[in-house]
Amino acid sequence: GGQVMQENITPGPSGIIPTLQNIVSTVDMGCELDLKHIALHARNAEFNPKRFAAVIMRIREPKTTALIFRSGKMVCTGAKSEQSSKMAARKYARIVQKLDYPQAKFLSFKIQNIVGSCDVKFPIRLEQLASGHGQFSSYEPEIFPGLIYRMVAPKIVLLIFVSGKVVLTGAKNRQEIYDAFEQIYPVLLE
Repeated sequence: GGQVMQENITPGPSGIIPTLQNIVSTVDMGCELDLKHIALHARNAEFNPKRFAAVIMRIREPKTTALIFRSGKMVCTGAKSEQSSKMAARKYARIVQKLDYPQAKFLSFKIQNIVGSCDVKFPIRLEQLASGHGQFSSYEPEIFPGLIYRMVAPKIVLLIFVSGKVVLTGAKNRQEIYDAFEQIYPVLLE
């Protein structure tokens, strides 16, 4: 897999560093594309216009999936770090260039979402959390087994499970994931 750049991080008081699980990024290749042509000539592409208006393309390294739209806009998902996400997006742009779009560019690359997760290794009392932090929490166990906690700053959504597993999503940079987890950790200990 892609190299994980977490060695330089000092854990906060919790002693836990969330693992990045998925990065979603976007880039604009700045030209209109014939998606049927791309799907026909790329090895790793599928296009089913009745189901979805984009070519779905995959590469193995970094292991990612791209959605490529007629407008030349692309969404890249599945990378485990910001660097791998950018590297993957560049590879997809290069593939498109080689499929008769030499004018394809790499404009306004942006990380749109970072998903992280970790395990606090103790059970979390979700009812208690929901009643003590009602304005941030929604917990309906018959619909979804986790508690959904909407943090205000950083603006992160956390999925918190009885098992001690925590998923954090909605970050634009990894620091927001780390900050959100350090903020929620003392709350989980209550």
